[in-house]
Amino acid sequence: MNKVKIIAEAGVNHNGSLRTALRLVKEAKKSNADYVKFQIFKAENVVTKKASKSNYQKRHPKDKETQYQMIKKFELPYDNFRIIKKECSKHKIKFLCSPFDTDSLKYLKKLREKIVKIPSGEITNYPLIRDIGKMNIKVIMSTGMSNFKEIKDSIKILTRNGTKKKNITLLHCNTAYPTPPADVNLSALQKIKNFFGVEVGYSDHTLGVEIPVAAICFGAKIIEKHITLNKNLPGPDHKSSLNPAEFATMVNSIRNTEKALSIFKKSIRPSEKPNLKVVRKSIVAKKKILKGEFLNESNLTTKRPGIGINPMMWKKIIGKKAKKNYLKDEFI
Repeated sequence: MNKVKIIAEAGVNHNGSLRTALRLVKEAKKSNADYVKFQIFKAENVVTKKASKSNYQKRHPKDKETQYQMIKKFELPYDNFRIIKKECSKHKIKFLCSPFDTDSLKYLKKLREKIVKIPSGEITNYPLIRDIGKMNIKVIMSTGMSNFKEIKDSIKILTRNGTKKKNITLLHCNTAYPTPPADVNLSALQKIKNFFGVEVGYSDHTLGVEIPVAAICFGAKIIEKHITLNKNLPGPDHKSSLNPAEFATMVNSIRNTEKALSIFKKSIRPSEKPNLKVVRKSIVAKKKILKGEFLNESNLTTKRPGIGINPMMWKKIIGKKAKKNYLKDEFI
């Protein structure tokens, strides 16, 4: 089976610092992620000046900061992304980015990106989806907060504008930060795959690593999870992110789970063959048996090791005459 692609979502966990963004690239590589993903936007193109924040984004109940004020602090200049992409090349990890407005998408075109990530909040952003479709590149689209009709409409916009359907991957997602495990609904992965006929993955916002590991058992071919240098840093996503050590644990768990799913038939594996003779049983004398005595249920039994006659031959042995004397526990 093809390896699951793992995306370390740096997002805005750089807190507006290029230096921190570059550190996140290094830590994502150390954690063995395949991609490190950032968010590119101009705050004035994304949100109105007076839009309020989500509850999870508020630092305290009386927090009056607007969405605009918050995300403006996390905005990186466009030319920073060229530097970040070079850092990714240096550390041999793939660069990925989510544009939140058409101007930012134009800059990604200048970087000659061959794959774009559409975040859940942009799944109904017609102009952005249309322009992404015109690029005719690979598209990963998160589907948090959406229903099947909205997903279908977005796919239509992409394909009618030039994107090949085979180049679209849909990520099942819940956009609560953090997501309660009871709201994850991993079974939706197969429903999305079967209904839309595309590859599927999972973008996770739960606490811990168990749910994304389980997602690959439901057919996820991409796993996306936030990474941070420190969960206690100010910012909306740090608390529901993994630190580098935790991210590495998740990656390792996914790789081990992949191995466990890689065999599609029931067979005796090389690692267990040495145990066959040790833990299986043979037909042995239950007590002393004299030559010429009939073998029966009262003088035969089964015991380890499995180096004698297989107990599955029991019915063929019962009723035969002993050709020699047997001591107790002697192999027949």
